[in-house]
Amino acid sequence: MASSRSSSVSPSSAWNQYAIRPAIASDHAAVLALADRLPAFGPTTRPAREIADRERAALATALSQPVGGSAILVAEQPSRSVVGVILLESRRDYFTNEAHGHVAILAVAREAEGQGIGRALLQAGENWARANRCSKLTLAVFKENERAKQVYERQGWRSELETWYKPLV
Repeated sequence: MASSRSSSVSPSSAWNQYAIRPAIASDHAAVLALADRLPAFGPTTRPAREIADRERAALATALSQPVGGSAILVAEQPSRSVVGVILLESRRDYFTNEAHGHVAILAVAREAEGQGIGRALLQAGENWARANRCSKLTLAVFKENERAKQVYERQGWRSELETWYKPLV
C-alpha cells in the first residue's frame, strides 16, 4: 500500500515528496500530535479540547490495540517525518448490514496542507477498502468544514445523512 507521490506545488521541494505506509511504533507520538489538528475545522458546538482529546484517545487505542478489520496509515515526508494520518475501520451499513470501510479519522499537519496528502490518504483508504472487499467507504465531516466537503465532492464522495441534535440541558 505504500506509495510515493509528489504534489504540484513545487516539485523541486523535498517537502512535497511523501509516502503513504502503515503506521509503526516509532510513529505513535507524531500520530497522536496530529489529533490537535482535528478541532481546527470542527463545530462551534463542542470545545476544541474535547474533540482533540477524544480523537487522540481513539488514535492511541487503535495504535496500541489494533483490531482486525482496521488500519492506520500515515503520510511521511523525508524532511518532516509523519505529516498525515488516516484511521480506517470496518463497519456495517445500518440499512443493509453489509460490511463497508469507514474513515474514522483523517488529519494532515498544518505545514503540509495543500500538498495532496489528504487526497492521497483517502485514495489509500479506498485501496484498503477494496482489498477488504468493501463496496463503499464512508466518513463523517463537521457541517462547518466546507473546505473538506469540497475536496470530498471533487473526489466523487456524496453526502447521504446528516446528524442533528438537540441539547437537553
